[in-house]
Amino acid sequence: MLLGTHSPKLDDKGRVILPAKFREDLAGGVVVTRGQDRCLYVFSTTEFESVHERIRQAPLSNKEARAFLRMFLSGASAEMPDSQNRITLPAHLRTYAGLGKELIVTGVGAHAEIWDATAWNAYAEGHEDAFAELEEEVIPGLF
Repeated sequence: MLLGTHSPKLDDKGRVILPAKFREDLAGGVVVTRGQDRCLYVFSTTEFESVHERIRQAPLSNKEARAFLRMFLSGASAEMPDSQNRITLPAHLRTYAGLGKELIVTGVGAHAEIWDATAWNAYAEGHEDAFAELEEEVIPGLF
């Protein structure tokens, strides 16, 4: 399970070092793709195969499902961590997420997210109060 918040930097070649706590789970390769909220999603290859299997069940007759599949899969890039545990973030994905040199990598369970640090800080600040004040069940059966 990928958890926590980490602050690596993007190097001049578009590479980021995977957080030490994520390396074992991601050592066999990753798939990086567009995430929602203008971040990048990072899946282990195994987890991505599982996600792909679920999303391919979506009916092609559904316009929103087709649009989601196109955006999610067309931006995907398979990457293998190098000997220094770095992965390359392709230019089109860096542009999509508006990534600068300062990054935030968050673990959200089955995948990680890569955010521009300024965008993450704004997102977190804008959502912390709402999270703390939730009065109803957002995820059925959780609490």
